[in-house]
Amino acid sequence: MNAPTNDLQQTLLLLRNAQVKDPNPAWSVRAARLRKLEALLREQRDAFAAAISEDFGCRPKEETDLLELFPSLSGLRHALRHGRRWMKSRKGLADLVFLPASTTLMPQPKGVVGIIVPWNYPLYLAVGPMIDALAAGNRVMVKMSEFTPRFSALFAQKVASYFQPDEVSVITGDADVAQAFSALPFDHLLFTGSTAVGHHVMRAASQHLTPVTLELGGKSPAIIGPGARFEHAVERILYGKMVNAGQTCIAPDYVFVPRERMGEFVDTAKRAVARLYPDITASGQYASVATDRHYERLARLRDDAVAAGAKAQSLADTTGDASRRFLPPTLITGVDDNMTVMKEEIFGPLLPVLPYDSIDQVIAYIGSHAHPLALYLFDDQRATVDRVLSRTQAGGVTVNDTLYHIAQHGLPFGGVGKSGMGGYHGEAGFRTFSHMKPVFRQARFNGVGMLNPPYGAMFKRMLGLLFKHG
Repeated sequence: MNAPTNDLQQTLLLLRNAQVKDPNPAWSVRAARLRKLEALLREQRDAFAAAISEDFGCRPKEETDLLELFPSLSGLRHALRHGRRWMKSRKGLADLVFLPASTTLMPQPKGVVGIIVPWNYPLYLAVGPMIDALAAGNRVMVKMSEFTPRFSALFAQKVASYFQPDEVSVITGDADVAQAFSALPFDHLLFTGSTAVGHHVMRAASQHLTPVTLELGGKSPAIIGPGARFEHAVERILYGKMVNAGQTCIAPDYVFVPRERMGEFVDTAKRAVARLYPDITASGQYASVATDRHYERLARLRDDAVAAGAKAQSLADTTGDASRRFLPPTLITGVDDNMTVMKEEIFGPLLPVLPYDSIDQVIAYIGSHAHPLALYLFDDQRATVDRVLSRTQAGGVTVNDTLYHIAQHGLPFGGVGKSGMGGYHGEAGFRTFSHMKPVFRQARFNGVGMLNPPYGAMFKRMLGLLFKHG
């Protein structure tokens, strides 16, 4: 639905009233909703991929299938397989001094979950949180990105034909609608996007003390350690940087290379690009930059770095084409922290390359900057891997590859510090969108009455036992 801002409250009220009538849906209800979402994805697969490609100018269907549709369907299968178990209350005994009382941890839906979707992966970053929220028994209200207008409109239309309006509601609209959406009194709000916008979303949510999960970004480093398989490392870093033309929140943002191998890195990177994209300009297998504004921003980052003394080297036999927003993968060497390309998240196919002399130098650099959403380390020496893992902070880590920690249903996905807060995916997502309600059940026969006033000798003896054994 393409809702003006004054309709948002009514949409939320519709969802909330329905949730009140069935505040803790049975697994059969939750599973039915998940299966409707699965049917939507399978039946609209080609239409969704075409709409996304049209929005981007060029987005390979293969990448939409691999990076958006597959993880969505895999997440659905995982939730359907495990959701009934996640719903079960966890029973236990009370602490020793309160026996024979018992305790229960009871998962309950939070209510109505709001999801704000970015433009870079508009299918997966809508469906992924929806899976977790629906598995947890919530109703869902989704705000799509205005920068993918064709897909957003199609997704809203199709969701409305598969779901009742009081189950899932999809909203389209501009930045004003997004601002109004983030200020609604949701029971939980998940936002995926830039750190700058994340500040505004959290500020708006604070008006109602709405709990938030923020999936932001930041400058995610890749490290080629001294014990790395060098060609493998270069190829996997380039792969992580080039899918979706680098428009990925966990794409490698810059790479550390041993100083003595800088020249070898450039040559190896060129060979890797030629192998991965043998006809990068005409094959249709390399994505366009999504918008003119974003293309101009990336070109400005590159050109400003060059003007400040850096060197930009295209890894393809072209410098780009603004008319179709084609920007080739480009290495930038000779960078420093005063350049904008090293201050802002790049979110595109530009890759600064930094030389280093020791792994401790790399660790110190990462520690002196904002915590990244992802970190990538290539090394086969366990001591090096353990040292980097124990002395750096990042939202998530992949060792000897890029991107794939996000695809593990058994691992939460989320940021830390300026790269975000909270996490979801799989059981972690179920818990994010559930209130884990604690219940204490007092036994019929118990001794708590001995702690009642008036406080006399019995009270003192009991209190002494509590201090000794509690």
